[in-house]
Amino acid sequence: MSSPAHSSIPSATPDVDYLPPPDTGLDVVFRDDTMVVVNKPSGLLSVPGRGEGRADCMVSRVCLRFEDAMIVHRLDMATSGLLVLARGEAIQRALSMAFQDRRVSKRYVALVHGLLKEDAGELDLPLVTDWPRRPMQMVCHERGKPSLTRYRVLARDVDRGLSRVELEPITGRSHQLRVHMLAMGHPIAGDPLYGDATVQHAYPRLMLHACRIDMPHPMSGEMLSLSSPAPF
Repeated sequence: MSSPAHSSIPSATPDVDYLPPPDTGLDVVFRDDTMVVVNKPSGLLSVPGRGEGRADCMVSRVCLRFEDAMIVHRLDMATSGLLVLARGEAIQRALSMAFQDRRVSKRYVALVHGLLKEDAGELDLPLVTDWPRRPMQMVCHERGKPSLTRYRVLARDVDRGLSRVELEPITGRSHQLRVHMLAMGHPIAGDPLYGDATVQHAYPRLMLHACRIDMPHPMSGEMLSLSSPAPF
């Protein structure tokens, strides 16, 4: 599959003001003495950002209630859904190793433009940072790192020209799901970075939600299956 056409994405990264959603309290999906799993709202950074006014983030909000909480992985600011935080450095190391060793499975729900022809498939497209437009990523068969996404169509809305898909990132590259769907010709609706103006402004948010995570408990090793329904 060829790289996404440069004409389909902006010529420069938009200068987006950071306007985090109001803090209405934590949506805790799971908690014990070792970890906390919360629902991150769309529009909130996972960790503090660079520059003034970007200290408010998911980890800072969680730490107000769980002082020992430490980030294990991240979600894009525009993505909502399940975010795992460890309680203490030892657990953070254990959970980080589980992610690194691919013992953690994550699934997302997305609304994408167009009607996918196949009911399921894989996207095996190497990704690399598009440095002139960073933090944007692009498909590059010469310099890109191996990147694999599995997809499954959940529903097709012929009238609206949209498909609801489940996405499973086997690798964890930055913006992987967004760039892979764009390269497939089905950009995620409401994406503020990738796609033409119609894609970017069709919805008030990126229609991508981390809906399920399966992972071994860091102490017992028992498999946990946690889920969060998409808010769209």
